[in-house]
Amino acid sequence: MNIITGAQEGLPQGLYNELGTYRHSVFVELLGWDLETPEGFEEDQFDRPDTEYIVAKNSEDAIIGCARLLPTARPYLLGEVFPELLDGAEPPCLPDVWELSRFAATDLRGGTQVEYGKTSSIVAVALLRNTVKRAAELGAKNLIAVVSLGAERLMKLANFQVHRAGPPMVLRGHPLVACWIEVTA
Repeated sequence: MNIITGAQEGLPQGLYNELGTYRHSVFVELLGWDLETPEGFEEDQFDRPDTEYIVAKNSEDAIIGCARLLPTARPYLLGEVFPELLDGAEPPCLPDVWELSRFAATDLRGGTQVEYGKTSSIVAVALLRNTVKRAAELGAKNLIAVVSLGAERLMKLANFQVHRAGPPMVLRGHPLVACWIEVTA
């Protein structure tokens, strides 16, 4: 597995386009999220020049996972779209807290690791470790994320320091929870 990291402004345009297509396939087509996106491409108002991306590719150079990091000192998904997941607390707005969003570890082409459209826990854990490493390099002490209950369970099983920021809720038809993830060097 090859991991590529960088801010949007530093990614090659071809990789950014491939990432948008991958995200559309995962989040809109496979998971059924109701997102207003151009056909076949997923991006939102939080995909800015300073947004950091972590992209996992397989040996055939196909994307098999991705993550997005946003500083909470600027607008971000949880603070703007899902603040109710914080159980009444104010969304963090700190230079050492970053948001993890658009996390996926799904093989869309099939292959030896997983079946088409299935999540690979091996890829997910490796991608999450690389995401936490990148967050530390950016000065983060904690990540905040909106995740599925399955993703929360996987993080705990993989020994990440995770705790809930509020109780799980069903939002837009999906059970979600906001989680704090401790960033360690």
